[in-house]
Amino acid sequence: AGKFYQHAPTETSQATLASVSPVFAVMKFDKEGNTTYFEKKKTELYQELGLQARDLRFQHVMSISTRNNRIIMRMEFLKAVITPEFLLILDYRNLSLEHWLLNELASQLAGEGQLVTYSLPFEFRAIEAILQYWISKLQGRLNTLQPQILETLEALVDPKLLSVDRSKLHILLQNGKSLSELETDVKVFKETILEILDEEEVIEELCLSKWTDPQVFEESTSGIDHAEEMELLLENYYRQAEDLLNEARELRVLIDDSESIIFINLDSHRNVMMRLNLQLTMGTFSVSLFGLIGVAFGMNLESSLEEDPRIFWLVTGIMFLGSGLMWRRLLSFLGRHLEPPLPPHVPAVLKKSQPAAGRVEIKTSLKGETFGLSRGTLTNQ
Repeated sequence: AGKFYQHAPTETSQATLASVSPVFAVMKFDKEGNTTYFEKKKTELYQELGLQARDLRFQHVMSISTRNNRIIMRMEFLKAVITPEFLLILDYRNLSLEHWLLNELASQLAGEGQLVTYSLPFEFRAIEAILQYWISKLQGRLNTLQPQILETLEALVDPKLLSVDRSKLHILLQNGKSLSELETDVKVFKETILEILDEEEVIEELCLSKWTDPQVFEESTSGIDHAEEMELLLENYYRQAEDLLNEARELRVLIDDSESIIFINLDSHRNVMMRLNLQLTMGTFSVSLFGLIGVAFGMNLESSLEEDPRIFWLVTGIMFLGSGLMWRRLLSFLGRHLEPPLPPHVPAVLKKSQPAAGRVEIKTSLKGETFGLSRGTLTNQ
């Protein structure tokens, strides 16, 4: 009785776990492209496939692994199990994913698509179809971001603008964040493939039919190395991921350069406003300085000058003329100190005396990629 009560809670807990185990919505594809749909519990599914429970614990990560002559592919929300006879897509209830599954994947697995591996075993076609879908999805994200970023940068870099549109900056910030996420996804995809390429044993294990189909094994021993075909397939998509990452990096560099140009334009307009403010300050100083003459005549003190009817126009003319000359003088002083100095003149031919050893002429071609320098001749005596 004691043993019975001891094991009863364990059996109850196992029954409870079995009743609440997750149910997978599975789409199955065979070699001919035929599709079937069914739902099955996780425990039943991994037992039928000969896998362990942790093999079907799909997190939102990216990985490609093999176990018990099965290929397990995790591409974030895309979860697949590949066998030599069929392909299983788990938890496929996604709008974009269903469109690809129904319209493209079945025909590609049947050999009607544009896959390069249509003449190779089934697992080659399945792996290439999934990798092609994922790289095309990443390329589509870049194609969506690129025109938006270029359009926003073109509007922000305009030198005629005296201020920056904050709405454009907000759009650029969002696009930059999306570009960073895209770069991260491409890096993870590339590193996942690179880890497989570095392990020859893993590449051999990916060739499932080589170890189950006698005909394929004979072909591999007769000269058709399926491991090399698998390596070439992975290298192809590794190069595509590398090209995609380079395009994203170029777009990132363009954003950084455009930000520098935006800051330069803003600094230029700020300098113009500061110079205008300084000029107005100089004008105010000049008028105030010669306005002291009018202040002197405005005092309630008597002198003989106020009796002369021409003295008003004389004093007024002196005030305006003196203020103008003073302002002009200050502006010329400001211009001399704000204009950049001219670069020093470098003679094209340098002459230098050397000991009596004859005349030696050395011609050097100076290639100025940045400043457009012309060819010069250096003559040494």
